[in-house]
Amino acid sequence: MILGVGHFYRLARAGYIMAREGVFALLDPALLPPAAAPLVRFANLFAGGKRDGAGRALVRALAQIGPSYVKLGQFLATRPDIVGGEIADALTALQDRMEPFGRDKAVAIVEKALGRSIDELFVSFGEPVAAASVAQVHVAQAQYKEGVRKVAVKVLRPGIEGRFALDLRDMYRVARFAERYSSEARRLRMIEVVDTLARTVRLETDFRLEAAAASEFADNVAGDPEIHVPSVDWSRTDREVLTLEWVDGVPLSDIERVAAEGYDLKAIGRNVLQSFLRHAMRDGFFHADMHQGNLFVDKKGRLVAIDFGIMGRLGLKERRFLAEILYGFIIRDYKRVAEVHFEAGYVPAAHSIQEFAQALRAIGEPMHMINAADISMARLLTLLFEVTALFDMRTRTELVLLQKTMVVAEGVARAFDPKLDIWKTCDPVVRSWIEENLGVKAKIEDASRSLTELAKLATRLPQTLQEAETAIQRVSEMSERGVDLSPRSIEALGETRRRSDRTMLIGLALVLLAAMWILH
Repeated sequence: MILGVGHFYRLARAGYIMAREGVFALLDPALLPPAAAPLVRFANLFAGGKRDGAGRALVRALAQIGPSYVKLGQFLATRPDIVGGEIADALTALQDRMEPFGRDKAVAIVEKALGRSIDELFVSFGEPVAAASVAQVHVAQAQYKEGVRKVAVKVLRPGIEGRFALDLRDMYRVARFAERYSSEARRLRMIEVVDTLARTVRLETDFRLEAAAASEFADNVAGDPEIHVPSVDWSRTDREVLTLEWVDGVPLSDIERVAAEGYDLKAIGRNVLQSFLRHAMRDGFFHADMHQGNLFVDKKGRLVAIDFGIMGRLGLKERRFLAEILYGFIIRDYKRVAEVHFEAGYVPAAHSIQEFAQALRAIGEPMHMINAADISMARLLTLLFEVTALFDMRTRTELVLLQKTMVVAEGVARAFDPKLDIWKTCDPVVRSWIEENLGVKAKIEDASRSLTELAKLATRLPQTLQEAETAIQRVSEMSERGVDLSPRSIEALGETRRRSDRTMLIGLALVLLAAMWILH
């Protein structure tokens, strides 16, 4: 009963804050299901005077409700397929800032996690310099073989996992309720959305996984002179503590300071976009939270990335898909772009390639009629996903995350160079990848891989033939003996089937009863 009251109170509080901030004010009750319309009208009685759009209202509300909802907003910012492009863009401005929980608590967490006193671990351990919903960051100094070095120590906020668990439980209940009564909620797979958010939270609250992501990312870009990733101090890292090399640089969020210190703004803008594309296409592993607060420029003019809690991955198939559609739009080969969608299995074969190519032409041709400085690759991908939805293309989470990250990266790049030519900037990266992975060299490598697979098959061939011979021999013996189809054997088979069906029905009934008990 206590859990029920707590659940009701938390959801009622969240609903009240959303209503007060005007989240529901722009909804037309006439377009809502009959049961929902009166609720929306009632909620709007509490709305304030602000009418500045659902996106901004949602940002204000989520920031007030609590850290789990801030994370929900940040996650939904990567899913315009769920909330729409306008709201997703607004959610990118959601700031994850909280009051610090103090040095003493942080020291206790560090000592418990790493099993040593703070004086053994660090030469000095300062006050927090930044605090968010999941963690706060301290500046410290640590002793290494080459001497004392400055480090950043990220410490998990105490009690945050329990808070996330409660809020996620509430979100699951709402998602189940919505999917039960709304076909639109089922289409958007609301329970799956909360599942994904829960996985994201688990990843972000285990700093060993973030450290692994940072380490892998650093290995990938080790040969790139234009970007740097802070190194991980594994000896001072655990589930609740992450220690990284300290970054001395200027945050890209302070453009005036970047300009005042003499950095080339156009080069920075170009670097942001090219680096993102290079990581996505070359490595298949990219930073999926590339806003200005997570990017710095160091004294060498290199781009420095931090915060590796949200990363994106693309398989070779997805990378080839991305390269071919971008190149196809550049050279206006819309039929090839359509064929790529069908070859990848993203668009059902029941549709016409010619009709799909016609729809793609409606996207691509306007791009060639405007100034190069006005072309947006992110906009291109957004329109592409809108068109593919008309042709029953299922949501590909990795591609949606890629598209949303491209929106953010392009926005950062444009902030430093408003006249940035997107095609000219991206062309060398895309062209280089295509030549290396889709050209003659790639075909030779594909043939080599095919030969390797054939060689493996050849080594297994004797065993496969022996197994086939054994199977044929058994069938032959059965045909000689005959198959027992007497009434007794048929009845025995029927009883076995009935027992199996009863077991399955009982199991389903138990599952349904458990679900009803949980939801009510």
